[in-house]
Amino acid sequence: MSDIKAEVCGPTSDIRADIAYFTKELGFKMDMIYPADDPQVAIFSGHGVSLRLDQQSDAAPVKLRLRCDAPDEVGGTGIQTAPGGTQIEIAEMHEPLVLPQTLHSFVVRRLADQAPWVVGRAGMHYRDLIPDRLGGSIIASHIRIPDGGPVPDMVHYHTVGFQLIFCYRGWVDLVYEDQGAPFRLHAGNCVIQPPEIRHRVLFASDNIEVIEIGVPAEHVTTIDHEMELPNETVNREREFQGQKFVHHKADEAQWRDFRLSGFVSRDTLIAQNTRDVAGVHVVKRGKGALEWAAHDSDIHFTFVMDGTMTLEGEGRAPHQLQAGDAFVTPPSMLTRYSDASDDLELLEVSLPGVFNTWVGEPT
Repeated sequence: MSDIKAEVCGPTSDIRADIAYFTKELGFKMDMIYPADDPQVAIFSGHGVSLRLDQQSDAAPVKLRLRCDAPDEVGGTGIQTAPGGTQIEIAEMHEPLVLPQTLHSFVVRRLADQAPWVVGRAGMHYRDLIPDRLGGSIIASHIRIPDGGPVPDMVHYHTVGFQLIFCYRGWVDLVYEDQGAPFRLHAGNCVIQPPEIRHRVLFASDNIEVIEIGVPAEHVTTIDHEMELPNETVNREREFQGQKFVHHKADEAQWRDFRLSGFVSRDTLIAQNTRDVAGVHVVKRGKGALEWAAHDSDIHFTFVMDGTMTLEGEGRAPHQLQAGDAFVTPPSMLTRYSDASDDLELLEVSLPGVFNTWVGEPT
Protein backbone atom coordinates (compact mmCIF):
# COMPACT_ATOMS: atom_id res chain seq x y z
CA MET A 1 0.00 0.00 0.00
CA SER A 2 1.25 3.51 -0.80
CA ASP A 3 1.98 5.93 2.05
CA ILE A 4 -1.07 7.37 3.81
CA LYS A 5 -1.10 10.15 6.35
CA ALA A 6 -4.23 10.93 8.35
CA GLU A 7 -5.10 14.45 9.45
CA VAL A 8 -7.71 15.72 11.90
CA CYS A 9 -9.44 18.61 10.11
CA GLY A 10 -11.24 21.48 11.74
CA PRO A 11 -12.10 25.16 11.30
CA THR A 12 -10.46 28.16 12.88
CA SER A 13 -11.65 31.71 13.24
CA ASP A 14 -8.17 33.10 13.96
CA ILE A 15 -5.38 31.17 12.31
CA ARG A 16 -2.63 33.58 13.34
CA ALA A 17 -3.50 33.33 17.02
CA ASP A 18 -3.82 29.55 16.71
CA ILE A 19 -0.28 29.29 15.35
CA ALA A 20 1.09 30.86 18.52
CA TYR A 21 -1.21 28.84 20.78
CA PHE A 22 -0.51 25.41 19.32
CA THR A 23 3.25 25.90 18.96
CA LYS A 24 4.05 27.85 22.12
CA GLU A 25 1.39 26.67 24.58
CA LEU A 26 0.90 23.04 23.55
CA GLY A 27 4.24 22.16 21.96
CA PHE A 28 3.05 21.30 18.43
CA LYS A 29 5.23 21.93 15.37
CA MET A 30 3.83 23.82 12.40
CA ASP A 31 4.53 21.77 9.26
CA MET A 32 2.74 23.77 6.53
CA ILE A 33 0.99 27.11 6.02
CA TYR A 34 -0.58 28.67 2.93
CA PRO A 35 -1.09 30.88 1.06
CA ALA A 36 1.94 32.83 2.18
CA ASP A 37 0.46 36.31 1.60
CA ASP A 38 -2.78 35.62 3.52
CA PRO A 39 -2.59 32.32 5.50
CA GLN A 40 -5.84 30.36 5.55
CA VAL A 41 -4.61 26.82 6.28
CA ALA A 42 -2.05 25.64 8.82
CA ILE A 43 -1.01 22.05 9.53
CA PHE A 44 0.48 21.11 12.89
CA SER A 45 1.97 17.86 14.16
CA GLY A 46 2.84 16.60 17.59
CA HIS A 47 1.80 14.27 20.39
CA GLY A 48 0.92 11.56 17.86
CA VAL A 49 -1.55 13.57 15.77
CA SER A 50 -1.61 15.78 12.69
CA LEU A 51 -4.03 18.72 12.86
CA ARG A 52 -5.20 20.73 9.85
CA LEU A 53 -6.95 24.04 10.62
CA ASP A 54 -8.73 25.90 7.83
CA GLN A 55 -9.98 29.46 8.26
CA GLN A 56 -12.41 29.04 5.35
CA SER A 57 -13.94 25.80 6.63
CA ASP A 58 -17.57 25.83 7.76
CA ALA A 59 -17.24 22.52 9.65
CA ALA A 60 -18.00 22.29 13.36
CA PRO A 61 -15.07 22.84 15.73
CA VAL A 62 -13.10 19.73 16.67
CA LYS A 63 -12.02 18.55 20.09
CA LEU A 64 -8.54 17.22 20.77
CA ARG A 65 -7.86 15.12 23.84
CA LEU A 66 -4.24 15.27 24.95
CA ARG A 67 -3.17 12.57 27.40
CA CYS A 68 -0.13 13.78 29.31
CA ASP A 69 2.37 12.42 31.82
CA ALA A 70 2.71 16.00 33.14
CA PRO A 71 -0.57 17.85 32.48
CA ASP A 72 0.61 20.92 34.40
CA GLU A 73 3.16 21.60 31.67
CA VAL A 74 0.33 22.37 29.22
CA GLY A 75 -2.05 24.18 31.52
CA GLY A 76 -3.33 21.38 33.74
CA THR A 77 -6.19 18.90 33.38
CA GLY A 78 -9.46 20.26 32.05
CA ILE A 79 -10.86 21.92 28.92
CA GLN A 80 -9.09 24.73 27.05
CA THR A 81 -10.31 26.56 23.97
CA ALA A 82 -7.86 27.65 21.30
CA PRO A 83 -8.19 31.20 19.92
CA GLY A 84 -9.75 29.80 16.75
CA GLY A 85 -12.35 27.67 18.55
CA THR A 86 -10.73 24.21 18.77
CA GLN A 87 -11.37 22.56 22.13
CA ILE A 88 -8.45 20.92 23.92
CA GLU A 89 -9.08 18.46 26.74
CA ILE A 90 -6.00 17.84 28.88
CA ALA A 91 -6.10 14.48 30.69
CA GLU A 92 -3.78 12.21 32.63
CA MET A 93 -1.84 9.73 30.48
CA HIS A 94 -2.93 6.88 32.77
CA GLU A 95 -6.15 7.66 34.54
CA PRO A 96 -6.14 6.33 38.11
CA LEU A 97 -8.14 3.23 38.89
CA VAL A 98 -11.17 4.24 40.94
CA LEU A 99 -12.83 1.58 43.10
CA PRO A 100 -16.39 2.72 43.82
CA GLN A 101 -17.82 2.23 47.27
CA THR A 102 -19.88 -0.95 47.35
CA LEU A 103 -23.64 -0.48 47.51
CA HIS A 104 -24.57 -3.65 49.35
CA SER A 105 -27.66 -5.57 48.31
CA PHE A 106 -29.12 -9.07 48.32
CA VAL A 107 -29.11 -10.26 44.72
CA VAL A 108 -30.38 -13.48 43.15
CA ARG A 109 -29.91 -14.09 39.42
CA ARG A 110 -31.52 -17.24 38.02
CA LEU A 111 -30.68 -18.82 34.68
CA ALA A 112 -34.37 -19.66 34.26
CA ASP A 113 -35.19 -15.94 34.25
CA GLN A 114 -33.70 -15.87 30.73
CA ALA A 115 -31.57 -12.76 31.12
CA PRO A 116 -30.35 -11.72 27.66
CA TRP A 117 -27.01 -12.85 26.28
CA VAL A 118 -25.15 -9.89 24.78
CA VAL A 119 -22.44 -10.21 22.12
CA GLY A 120 -19.28 -8.57 23.46
CA ARG A 121 -15.55 -8.47 22.79
CA ALA A 122 -14.14 -11.00 20.29
CA GLY A 123 -17.63 -12.37 19.56
CA MET A 124 -18.14 -13.76 23.06
CA HIS A 125 -21.64 -13.96 24.56
CA TYR A 126 -22.09 -12.32 27.98
CA ARG A 127 -24.80 -12.81 30.63
CA ASP A 128 -24.78 -10.33 33.51
CA LEU A 129 -24.90 -12.08 36.90
CA ILE A 130 -25.11 -8.94 39.08
CA PRO A 131 -27.43 -6.48 37.29
CA ASP A 132 -26.98 -3.63 39.77
CA ARG A 133 -23.21 -4.27 39.95
CA LEU A 134 -23.30 -3.19 43.61
CA GLY A 135 -22.88 0.45 42.70
CA GLY A 136 -20.22 -0.23 40.09
CA SER A 137 -17.90 -2.11 42.45
CA ILE A 138 -18.00 -5.46 40.60
CA ILE A 139 -19.07 -7.12 37.37
CA ALA A 140 -19.76 -10.85 37.21
CA SER A 141 -20.31 -12.33 33.77
CA HIS A 142 -21.30 -15.77 32.54
CA ILE A 143 -19.48 -15.96 29.19
CA ARG A 144 -19.87 -18.54 26.44
CA ILE A 145 -18.44 -19.13 22.99
CA PRO A 146 -20.92 -21.33 21.10
CA ASP A 147 -18.59 -22.37 18.28
CA GLY A 148 -15.13 -23.64 19.13
CA GLY A 149 -11.96 -22.84 17.25
CA PRO A 150 -9.54 -19.93 17.05
CA VAL A 151 -10.64 -16.86 19.04
CA PRO A 152 -10.17 -13.51 17.22
CA ASP A 153 -8.38 -11.96 20.18
CA MET A 154 -5.34 -9.66 20.43
CA VAL A 155 -2.72 -9.19 23.10
CA HIS A 156 -4.35 -6.92 25.65
CA TYR A 157 -4.52 -6.04 29.33
CA HIS A 158 -7.07 -4.72 31.80
CA THR A 159 -6.77 -1.86 34.26
CA VAL A 160 -8.45 -3.63 37.17
CA GLY A 161 -8.22 -4.17 40.90
CA PHE A 162 -9.01 -7.88 40.58
CA GLN A 163 -10.03 -10.24 37.78
CA LEU A 164 -10.90 -13.95 37.83
CA ILE A 165 -11.50 -16.35 34.95
CA PHE A 166 -13.09 -19.63 36.07
CA CYS A 167 -13.61 -22.31 33.40
CA TYR A 168 -17.09 -23.66 33.98
CA ARG A 169 -17.48 -25.95 30.99
CA GLY A 170 -15.24 -26.99 28.11
CA TRP A 171 -11.70 -25.69 27.82
CA VAL A 172 -9.83 -22.70 26.47
CA ASP A 173 -6.21 -22.08 25.45
CA LEU A 174 -4.57 -19.00 26.98
CA VAL A 175 -1.18 -17.32 27.05
CA TYR A 176 0.11 -14.79 29.60
CA GLU A 177 3.02 -12.41 29.94
CA ASP A 178 6.05 -13.95 31.71
CA GLN A 179 4.21 -17.24 32.30
CA GLY A 180 5.75 -19.36 29.54
CA ALA A 181 4.06 -21.31 26.76
CA PRO A 182 0.31 -21.28 26.07
CA PHE A 183 -1.69 -23.68 28.23
CA ARG A 184 -5.17 -25.17 28.35
CA LEU A 185 -7.58 -24.06 31.08
CA HIS A 186 -9.87 -27.02 31.78
CA ALA A 187 -13.32 -27.06 33.37
CA GLY A 188 -13.05 -26.66 37.14
CA ASN A 189 -9.78 -24.72 36.90
CA CYS A 190 -9.26 -20.98 37.06
CA VAL A 191 -6.76 -18.17 36.63
CA ILE A 192 -6.51 -14.67 37.98
CA GLN A 193 -5.40 -11.93 35.62
CA PRO A 194 -3.38 -9.54 37.79
CA PRO A 195 -3.65 -5.83 36.94
CA GLU A 196 -2.22 -5.06 33.48
CA ILE A 197 -0.76 -8.51 32.77
CA ARG A 198 -0.68 -8.95 29.00
CA HIS A 199 -2.60 -11.96 27.75
CA ARG A 200 -4.50 -13.44 24.87
CA VAL A 201 -7.26 -16.00 24.31
CA LEU A 202 -6.12 -18.39 21.58
CA PHE A 203 -8.49 -21.31 21.03
CA ALA A 204 -11.70 -22.58 22.59
CA SER A 205 -13.62 -25.83 22.66
CA ASP A 206 -17.19 -25.99 21.43
CA ASN A 207 -19.62 -24.52 23.96
CA ILE A 208 -16.93 -23.18 26.27
CA GLU A 209 -18.37 -21.36 29.31
CA VAL A 210 -16.47 -19.28 31.86
CA ILE A 211 -17.34 -17.13 34.84
CA GLU A 212 -15.47 -13.82 34.79
CA ILE A 213 -15.29 -11.50 37.80
CA GLY A 214 -13.95 -7.95 37.40
CA VAL A 215 -13.39 -5.23 40.00
CA PRO A 216 -14.48 -2.50 39.43
CA ALA A 217 -17.39 -3.09 37.06
CA GLU A 218 -16.20 -0.53 34.51
CA HIS A 219 -12.55 -0.92 33.64
CA VAL A 220 -10.40 -0.19 30.62
CA THR A 221 -9.15 -2.85 28.21
CA THR A 222 -6.03 -1.78 26.30
CA ILE A 223 -4.63 -3.46 23.19
CA ASP A 224 -0.85 -3.94 23.24
CA HIS A 225 0.26 -3.82 19.61
CA GLU A 226 3.94 -4.28 20.48
CA MET A 227 4.12 -7.36 22.69
CA GLU A 228 4.07 -10.85 21.22
CA LEU A 229 3.05 -13.78 23.39
CA PRO A 230 4.53 -16.00 24.58
CA ASN A 231 7.35 -13.59 25.41
CA GLU A 232 10.92 -14.63 26.10
CA THR A 233 10.89 -13.87 29.84
CA VAL A 234 9.54 -16.51 32.24
CA ASN A 235 9.10 -15.19 35.78
CA ARG A 236 6.28 -16.94 37.59
CA GLU A 237 7.09 -15.11 40.81
CA ARG A 238 6.60 -11.69 39.23
CA GLU A 239 4.10 -9.42 40.95
CA PHE A 240 1.80 -7.21 38.93
CA GLN A 241 0.83 -4.36 41.25
CA GLY A 242 1.18 -6.66 44.23
CA GLN A 243 -0.58 -9.69 42.70
CA LYS A 244 0.90 -12.89 41.27
CA PHE A 245 -0.54 -14.85 38.38
CA VAL A 246 -2.39 -17.96 39.60
CA HIS A 247 -3.37 -21.03 37.59
CA HIS A 248 -5.42 -23.17 39.96
CA LYS A 249 -5.80 -26.84 38.97
CA ALA A 250 -8.58 -28.84 40.57
CA ASP A 251 -6.72 -32.15 40.44
CA GLU A 252 -3.87 -30.71 42.54
CA ALA A 253 -6.07 -29.17 45.26
CA GLN A 254 -7.12 -30.57 48.63
CA TRP A 255 -10.61 -30.47 50.09
CA ARG A 256 -10.78 -29.04 53.61
CA ASP A 257 -13.41 -27.95 56.10
CA PHE A 258 -15.17 -24.82 54.91
CA ARG A 259 -16.18 -21.72 56.88
CA LEU A 260 -19.81 -22.93 56.79
CA SER A 261 -20.83 -26.03 58.68
CA GLY A 262 -21.92 -28.89 56.40
CA PHE A 263 -19.60 -27.97 53.54
CA VAL A 264 -16.01 -28.53 52.41
CA SER A 265 -13.98 -26.47 49.96
CA ARG A 266 -10.83 -26.37 47.89
CA ASP A 267 -8.91 -23.14 48.23
CA THR A 268 -7.53 -21.76 44.97
CA LEU A 269 -4.71 -19.99 46.89
CA ILE A 270 -5.76 -16.75 45.24
CA ALA A 271 -6.01 -14.91 48.56
CA GLN A 272 -2.38 -15.51 49.46
CA ASN A 273 -1.22 -14.56 45.96
CA THR A 274 -3.19 -11.30 45.89
CA ARG A 275 -2.25 -10.22 49.41
CA ASP A 276 -5.86 -10.90 50.42
CA VAL A 277 -7.38 -8.63 47.80
CA ALA A 278 -9.75 -11.51 47.00
CA GLY A 279 -10.40 -15.12 47.87
CA VAL A 280 -11.87 -17.86 45.68
CA HIS A 281 -13.19 -21.23 46.88
CA VAL A 282 -14.94 -24.14 45.21
CA VAL A 283 -17.47 -25.50 47.70
CA LYS A 284 -19.39 -28.78 47.91
CA ARG A 285 -21.61 -30.60 50.40
CA GLY A 286 -19.86 -32.17 53.36
CA LYS A 287 -21.07 -33.54 56.68
CA GLY A 288 -22.89 -31.73 59.42
CA ALA A 289 -25.89 -29.50 59.93
CA LEU A 290 -26.57 -26.56 57.62
CA GLU A 291 -26.57 -23.51 59.90
CA TRP A 292 -27.56 -19.88 59.62
CA ALA A 293 -24.48 -17.64 59.32
CA ALA A 294 -23.41 -14.13 58.39
CA HIS A 295 -20.15 -12.58 57.13
CA ASP A 296 -18.41 -9.22 57.10
CA SER A 297 -16.94 -9.43 53.59
CA ASP A 298 -17.42 -6.31 51.49
CA ILE A 299 -18.36 -8.31 48.36
CA HIS A 300 -19.57 -11.90 48.58
CA PHE A 301 -20.57 -13.57 45.28
CA THR A 302 -21.60 -17.19 44.70
CA PHE A 303 -22.33 -19.09 41.48
CA VAL A 304 -24.10 -22.47 41.49
CA MET A 305 -22.10 -24.76 39.21
CA ASP A 306 -23.92 -28.02 39.87
CA GLY A 307 -26.73 -29.47 41.97
CA THR A 308 -29.53 -27.67 43.79
CA MET A 309 -30.03 -25.77 47.05
CA THR A 310 -32.37 -23.36 48.77
CA LEU A 311 -31.00 -19.94 49.65
CA GLU A 312 -32.66 -18.60 52.77
CA GLY A 313 -32.11 -15.00 53.81
CA GLU A 314 -33.27 -13.32 56.98
CA GLY A 315 -36.51 -11.49 56.23
CA ARG A 316 -36.56 -12.80 52.64
CA ALA A 317 -38.54 -15.43 50.78
CA PRO A 318 -36.44 -18.55 50.09
CA HIS A 319 -34.99 -19.08 46.61
CA GLN A 320 -34.69 -22.53 45.04
CA LEU A 321 -31.44 -22.48 43.06
CA GLN A 322 -29.87 -24.75 40.48
CA ALA A 323 -26.88 -24.83 38.13
CA GLY A 324 -26.37 -21.49 36.38
CA ASP A 325 -27.87 -19.38 39.17
CA ALA A 326 -25.90 -16.77 41.12
CA PHE A 327 -26.37 -14.70 44.24
CA VAL A 328 -24.77 -11.96 46.34
CA THR A 329 -25.21 -11.74 50.10
CA PRO A 330 -24.49 -8.44 51.89
CA PRO A 331 -22.44 -8.21 55.07
CA SER A 332 -24.16 -8.99 58.40
CA MET A 333 -27.18 -10.62 56.73
CA LEU A 334 -27.98 -14.08 58.10
CA THR A 335 -28.36 -16.69 55.36
CA ARG A 336 -28.55 -20.47 55.14
CA TYR A 337 -27.84 -22.89 52.28
CA SER A 338 -30.54 -25.48 52.98
CA ASP A 339 -31.80 -28.50 51.05
CA ALA A 340 -28.35 -28.89 49.51
CA SER A 341 -28.17 -31.80 47.09
CA ASP A 342 -25.29 -34.25 47.35
CA ASP A 343 -23.89 -33.02 44.03
CA LEU A 344 -24.07 -29.33 44.94
CA GLU A 345 -20.97 -27.40 43.87
CA LEU A 346 -20.53 -23.65 44.33
CA LEU A 347 -18.00 -21.05 43.23
CA GLU A 348 -17.50 -18.47 45.99
CA VAL A 349 -15.65 -15.19 45.42
CA SER A 350 -15.05 -12.74 48.25
CA LEU A 351 -13.36 -9.37 48.50
CA PRO A 352 -11.32 -9.14 50.64
CA GLY A 353 -9.93 -12.66 50.68
CA VAL A 354 -9.98 -12.96 54.46
CA PHE A 355 -13.14 -12.10 56.40
CA ASN A 356 -15.10 -13.17 59.46
CA THR A 357 -18.09 -15.51 59.61
CA TRP A 358 -20.37 -16.05 62.56
CA VAL A 359 -23.31 -18.37 63.28
CA GLY A 360 -26.65 -16.99 64.40
CA GLU A 361 -30.41 -17.43 64.27
CA PRO A 362 -32.88 -15.13 62.50
CA THR A 363 -34.93 -12.97 64.85
